[in-house]
Amino acid sequence: MPVKIRLQRKGRKKRPFYHIVVADARAPRDGRFIEKLGFYNPMTVPATIEIDREKAYEWLTEGAQPTETVRSILRFKGVLYKKHLMRGVKKGAFSEEKADELYNDFINTKDAKIAKRFEEEADKLRAYHAKISGVAPPPRKIEEIVVEDVPGAEEVATEAAEVADTAVEAVKEEATEAVAEVKEEVAEAVAEVKEEATEAVAEAKEKVADAAAEVKEEVKGDDA
Repeated sequence: MPVKIRLQRKGRKKRPFYHIVVADARAPRDGRFIEKLGFYNPMTVPATIEIDREKAYEWLTEGAQPTETVRSILRFKGVLYKKHLMRGVKKGAFSEEKADELYNDFINTKDAKIAKRFEEEADKLRAYHAKISGVAPPPRKIEEIVVEDVPGAEEVATEAAEVADTAVEAVKEEATEAVAEVKEEVAEAVAEVKEEATEAVAEAKEKVADAAAEVKEEVKGDDA
């Protein structure tokens, strides 16, 4: 039975994510599968990939063929690198302990780079939200300008500071929600434009094919 490692689409319209599965090559793309190896979410920045490396390696050694997208994922996650190292062990190029050391170094370095990239993107997003939220600079401490002789001045200053902090947090939350809504609307609009363009191209191809067929028929009639 020919076996493939491929993606199985999940998620809602215009917000897809994919399961990485082992399935019969003759089965439908989103049909029955033999085993689930992980998932791939291209909607995050960077893309989120979780996969059982050991199971994926075992299926590769048993002859399962990955699709082009899954091959790129396996290369990114180090599964193909492990297969390459194990081939070197079989040929006697180095010991299995050395192969494990090289593989672990690769995985640790790769995971550190991915974690750093996620942190950088999170920092960019926080900076962007702070920039568009219009948050004013922190207010001066009221205690500095309150006359010490006024009774209850310290309590009033504390309450005023708490009110200011609450107002700032409310503004931040409203701005964050507004940005999220705008992003979703833009993503949906882009997807709709892509769909319309695809349909237009398909219609144009069909018209060209019909015209070519008519020309062929006319040529045949003239030859006759």
